[in-house]
Amino acid sequence: MSDIARRAPLLGLIGAYLVSGAGTALSAIAIPWLVLVTTGSAVATGLVGFAEMAPYVLLQATAGPLVDRVGLRRTFLIGNLVAAAAVFAVFLLGALHDLPLGALVALVAVAGAVRGAADAASTPMIPPLARLARWSDERAVGLYSGANRAALLVGMPLAGVLVALVGPSITILIDSLSFLCAVVVVAATVPRAQPVSETPTVAPRLGPRAYFAELREGLRFLRADRLLLSLMALIVLTNLLDQAMSAVFLPVWAHDRVHDAVAFGVVGGASGLGMLAGVLLTAWLGRRLPRWLTFACCTLLASAPPFFAVAGWTSVVAVAAVFFVCGVFGGVPNPIIGAVQYERVPALLQTRVLGAMKASAYLGVPVGSLLGGLLAQGVGLTWACVGAGVVMLLATIAPLVFPVWRQLDRPGSAPRAPRLNPETA
Repeated sequence: MSDIARRAPLLGLIGAYLVSGAGTALSAIAIPWLVLVTTGSAVATGLVGFAEMAPYVLLQATAGPLVDRVGLRRTFLIGNLVAAAAVFAVFLLGALHDLPLGALVALVAVAGAVRGAADAASTPMIPPLARLARWSDERAVGLYSGANRAALLVGMPLAGVLVALVGPSITILIDSLSFLCAVVVVAATVPRAQPVSETPTVAPRLGPRAYFAELREGLRFLRADRLLLSLMALIVLTNLLDQAMSAVFLPVWAHDRVHDAVAFGVVGGASGLGMLAGVLLTAWLGRRLPRWLTFACCTLLASAPPFFAVAGWTSVVAVAAVFFVCGVFGGVPNPIIGAVQYERVPALLQTRVLGAMKASAYLGVPVGSLLGGLLAQGVGLTWACVGAGVVMLLATIAPLVFPVWRQLDRPGSAPRAPRLNPETA
């Protein structure tokens, strides 16, 4: 088999993730804009956002047993098809000027739920396809994460342009087509039985008792692994504070200190570019990096400095430079985290354990926005950023201090089950 043939399934999955991610970024701008245009209500806009994200996070964490029965590839295809249909219905009703708020909430909830299940299925597809491509997990995860970063980096500005030029409804239609495109790409490039034959590895029946028993099995495994628990706790806390920065501190800084909304976009774009560069750098270097030291140092250097920069500086160039450099450092740990997860979690449990870990990353997001607003209003932007920066600094010192983090350098310390094919895992 040629190198191109071996790598096509993995590259197809990454390409589909890039396309659907860019489409999702379009809707992240277009749907709230559509709600504001049609209702004029900020409360309704927030309700629609919650209705999409809550089912997404819930299904990420709980769809594992169902995904095991349906199959990874099949779940990805079905989830994206249903998401395409739900988003297309939003476009159609919006174009007809007949989109009640209740219908919109229901449609985005359906789209969020099936996207959560599809994303829970896509992550465990990476290791067997990486083996087929003869690439390390670090490289495969780096490219996969890079696709997500690139999708956001391109999709968000593009959404603003499209909404201005063709309106929110057409922009939402493009998102629907992006899901269909992802389905076509994965169906064409990821084989049904690759790299081993399709043999069921779980009991075919899934009643309520079996469903919750399998969820508990995944949670028991997660509770017993101190490194994975430490990773999850660190991700929750850093995401919470990062959300406070992006949703509150940066906009307030741009509005009150710099008096220029463009500054918000410049600094955010610099951070996104840096993250993309860091992820791709790690994908390229792969196994040559010492995991523990690289993870610990890059996490420490990436996390706290942006808070202190926003607290003390008004120069857009200086703050953007800090955000870019910290973004590069911040992109490096993602492929390492993914590779460690694949090594420590048996393939039979990956949909449940990795889904729970990925969903946990979103737990701090709504709290971060609320906390950032309360801090900025209560103590002022400077002290809010300093306080958040100190907490971030203390949290990100932990990988350098506590011995459990050195297990990042010990692959294979947890028992591993045989790799399964993408359709039946």
